[in-house]
Amino acid sequence: METLQKNKFDALTGMRAIAAMMVFVYHNRKYWRNDLPFEIMRFISEWHIGVTVFFVLSGFLLAYRYEEKPLESKKSYLKYILLRIARIFPLYWILLSLYFLDTSYSKGVDTYFLQYSLFYSLFEKYSVSGIVQAWSLTVEFFFYILAPFLFLLLKKSWKYCILFLIGFFLLGWAVGVGLKEFNGNPKGFLYPLQFMIGSTFFGRSLEFFFGMLLAYLMKQEKGIQFLNKIKKPTLWGGISILILIFCIRFFARNNFVHGVERWEGRVIHELFLPIGIIIFFWGLMKEKTWVSNVLSTKFFILLGNASFVFYLIHLSYFNMKLKSYIYLPDKNFVLLWICSIIIYLLIEKPLYEVCRRLIAKIK
Repeated sequence: METLQKNKFDALTGMRAIAAMMVFVYHNRKYWRNDLPFEIMRFISEWHIGVTVFFVLSGFLLAYRYEEKPLESKKSYLKYILLRIARIFPLYWILLSLYFLDTSYSKGVDTYFLQYSLFYSLFEKYSVSGIVQAWSLTVEFFFYILAPFLFLLLKKSWKYCILFLIGFFLLGWAVGVGLKEFNGNPKGFLYPLQFMIGSTFFGRSLEFFFGMLLAYLMKQEKGIQFLNKIKKPTLWGGISILILIFCIRFFARNNFVHGVERWEGRVIHELFLPIGIIIFFWGLMKEKTWVSNVLSTKFFILLGNASFVFYLIHLSYFNMKLKSYIYLPDKNFVLLWICSIIIYLLIEKPLYEVCRRLIAKIK
């Protein structure tokens, strides 16, 4: 485990860049809809699983680093939450403010509190407004709030953790349906069911759970022994991910829908895909392969560190504004990465360091 600590999971950082690239291709697939064969388009249409990679990775990293330690006192939990806020909100607030200030793009959008608080993505009506892709930040933040408690349950028994997540899912479902019966739920708060399952923590919690499970196994001697029984985890984890994407895309009827819109595809996505991902992650950490070597290079680590910026600017306001000035044949892919690296080095990283130092002074 000492080796794992020393390299700080470099290959996993590089994997963040791959996940961000997958999401970019997924969001730009419409440009190739009439040029690529149907089977290839169906495959690319499931590259939204890049977000699943992020969720599983978040589950793993937070559980491995913090476990249940934030629950030791109110102050430790407060500092933990403030650090999580500092990680995702400042850059998001900057981009959102630029969006609102540029009324040529934000005209007619007046849901300021919902947008700044990230609550907007709990409503189907508002889920495609503002910085659209930030819906995943809401999912992440729900996990941040619950993560220490979830890991405590996981240490007691994985069954307790699963039962809690099932109960949490049923709570969200009950609220959405209850509001529908009460007043029609016109804004779609946690409703309809398909929206809640695909776009909120209530429906996506298992992806984080499997990441936490990997962290838990790595903390236990028996868990390590179990993981070591997996032969060539990088290879078989990677192959299983590809096979499962093919299985999900089988349920897409045409180029305009996803396989996860069918319950069969959703079950594969939530129950089996995260298992393939954690096996692949374990391989990246345990084995020295050409994959881990490439992802551990300084170049990919830089891209991985800038991937959060890339994710927030590759779609919605920043990208649309950039396109109004320059639009290259690669859909600004390279240019967006250059912008992401600059923003990461000059804004995101320094801003987080300032916040981190201020939070550390809390006594």
